[in-house]
Order: sequence, then C-alpha cells, then structure tokens
Amino acid sequence: MNDVFKRGPKNLITDVSGLLVGNAQNQIIKSGVSVLYGVNPFLAGINVMGGAPGTRETDLLSPDKIVQMVDAIVLSGGSAFGLDAASGVTDELKNKGRGFPTSAFPVPIVPSAILYDLNNGGDKNWTINPYRKLGTHALKSVSKDFKLGSIGAGLGANTLNLKGGLGSSSVILENGITVGALVAVSSVGSTVMGQSPHFWAAPFELGSEFGNLGSFRNYDSQQSGWTREKPLKKESTTIGIVATDAILDKSQATRIAIAAQDGIARAIFPSHTPFDGDLLFSVSTGKFRLEDSTFDTLKIGHAGAQCVARAIARAIYNATPSDSDILPCWSNFNKRP
Repeated sequence: MNDVFKRGPKNLITDVSGLLVGNAQNQIIKSGVSVLYGVNPFLAGINVMGGAPGTRETDLLSPDKIVQMVDAIVLSGGSAFGLDAASGVTDELKNKGRGFPTSAFPVPIVPSAILYDLNNGGDKNWTINPYRKLGTHALKSVSKDFKLGSIGAGLGANTLNLKGGLGSSSVILENGITVGALVAVSSVGSTVMGQSPHFWAAPFELGSEFGNLGSFRNYDSQQSGWTREKPLKKESTTIGIVATDAILDKSQATRIAIAAQDGIARAIFPSHTPFDGDLLFSVSTGKFRLEDSTFDTLKIGHAGAQCVARAIARAIYNATPSDSDILPCWSNFNKRP
C-alpha cells in the first residue's frame, strides 16, 4: 500500500499539526529524554505489548477515565530513574498554566515511558537523579525540527547487535490526514536481517530514508536472530508515539496504538519479548473529521504501523558513534570485525 503513502514535508512526527518535539541528553551518563509537546492539549491512548514496561500516568489514558486531554508525553532513558523526567516537564507546564482544571489550579497531564540503558557504558554514579533536569531542558527545546539517531531518549539505546537511537517518520494519506511516529529503539531483538546491513523494515521504506538497500535476498530463514552462543540481550524496550491530525476519541486512539504495534514487529526480530517494555502512545490533535470512522481508523492504524517500522530503521540508520560505546553503529557496519 506504499503507493497511497506520501512522506510528509519533514518526514517527522511534527508534520502532524500542533506537535513539537524537544530532546535533551547527557553524554557523561549516556542517556537522554525526548518530549512530545502539544501547542494545545491533545487526546492520547496507549497500548503495551512488552513484558517489562515502565510508565507514569498511563492508566488515565484508558477510554473509561475522566481525563481526555494531555499536555505532553515523555520518552526517557534511565529505566525507573527516567520516570522523573516527567516531573521536570510537569513543573515547566505548571509555570505555563497548562493542565487539567482543578479547584486549586491546572494540573499538567504528562504520561511517560522509559527504556533501559543503564548498561551502555555511561557513568551512572550520580548522586542526584539527572532526569528531572533533562526533562526540563527537553521541553524548553521543543521545535518542529529535530535530529534523529543518537539524541534524546535514543542517545544510550542499544539493540541486539547495533547501537539504537531515536527515529521519526510521517505520511500523508490520500484523504489529507497526516500520520507520524516518534520511536526510541532499545531492543532485545535485531533491526537488521541476520549479519547483513539490510533492515527488516526495508519493504516499507519511502525513498532512501534509511539507505535504500532493500531486503536481504540471501537471508537464511532458519536463523532465529540470535544464537545460544551469543547470550540473549535482556532489559530492553522500544517506546514510541503514533500521532495523527484526525479527530479521534480515546477508544479509536487505543485501537490505533494496538494496530501500530505491528510496526515494531515488522522492524525488530524478535519483538514484544518478556524482557522488552514495548509500548506505543497514540495521539490525536483533532483537525480532520473522519468520513467513515471504522474504515478511516483502519487506514490510520495501518499507516501508523508503517511509520513506526520506518522510524525504527531511521533511528538505527542515523545513530552515531561515541566514546565507550558497547556496540557499533549501522554506519560502521562494513567496519565491524
């Protein structure tokens, strides 16, 4: 169905009107934070398929909960420590007067999720949790434009055999609706086919956004993606956000988050393992009314899955090397021993 897909002008989640992204990172601890911020509050849902998630304020995204809109979503490294990044974002949003109205004052609603990057070679001997400040800096840096790869929540991420990263992509559907994804990739599985540089997401590539190598025709389908001789990587997670400018309710947003999880399965092998905390938020900025709510929800979910798969490959493709890396970058693939 790629023939009905057209990349957005930036090929970023910020092609969805009303959304901005900010990133902050600390090279010493080798970790960072990414924030999706709404110019106006936006509706959100969530789906969790990994066996080891780490989240904050995600229960309120269920369709039966009273809160309908959120102000920002935080993706962070740092495992459980990274959940404090949302505190910094919440503090800044309070100063802006943003939040759910209460009898005292508006309370900012900032759902968040974390990935595991504590064993990536960075110095984790902090005495004060650094993620609250990183969350503040990320919010202050929000923009329509941002870099991909080794930045924000993807700075310290690793996959099975390559350095991870932060990726994004977008499409504009034939009816004018825009769909985008933002994904931080730190997975038990591999994003490439066997020992080749070819991405599992290759069939969904639009243009040359991650090398235009196509699929690996000589891939041995009997390979499992990892071997007993190479210990299975544990303590991982791929976390992300799918966004659209279509008007959705929370049930539809939840359904789109579920459908978009297919993008993780298409781009990472294996995925959704007991050691991953794989989850996706789903966001609606509410600009375009759906003509056929069921069929249009199907199309947006399908587009979201494609965007997630492409964003994952773009995260790995754009990763850059740094001191103390424990895995090579995709860009150095041919230099690996």
